[in-house]
Amino acid sequence: MTRKPGRQEKLANDIRRQFADLSTSGFLRAMPAFKVVSDIPDHMKDLLDRLEASERQSRTPSRP
Repeated sequence: MTRKPGRQEKLANDIRRQFADLSTSGFLRAMPAFKVVSDIPDHMKDLLDRLEASERQSRTPSRP
């Protein structure tokens, strides 16, 4: 498969142009900040603990 010359450069320029656009920057400023919640419900913690235990068990080689 052959590529058109300059295709990546055109894409890079398009992305730069979109990020520099005032409407894009205004939209991004209006978005709420992402916040990581450090506390999770107990039932979710139990499920995550079970998942981690299962993953650990699957990584250890079984012996015949």
